[in-house]
Amino acid sequence: MSISAKNEILEAEIRTVRFEGEMLFIELSDERLLGLPFRRIKWLDWLAQATPQQRLRWTIEPHGYAVWWDELDDGFELVHALSPQELPHKTGQELSQPHWVAA
Repeated sequence: MSISAKNEILEAEIRTVRFEGEMLFIELSDERLLGLPFRRIKWLDWLAQATPQQRLRWTIEPHGYAVWWDELDDGFELVHALSPQELPHKTGQELSQPHWVAA
């Protein structure tokens, strides 16, 4: 998948997904590791409400462009997780951005 970010074209695909505590980690084909505090991001509210067992049953869409939870009938595309826009907290009092973690 080609993703445009700050006038650069980045080639990246989702390779794997894992949860650690309150964080959703997405490992990319270019060795980046994206960490999202899924309970604090409004557009991931459906994932925060899922059971730990439901969160573990995900699939990566062809060519790594998205992650899908069939049982939850929801998912998201990598381009949304990489979006530089601020992500509002559920409380609306603060803003949260994806947390980049060095691989």
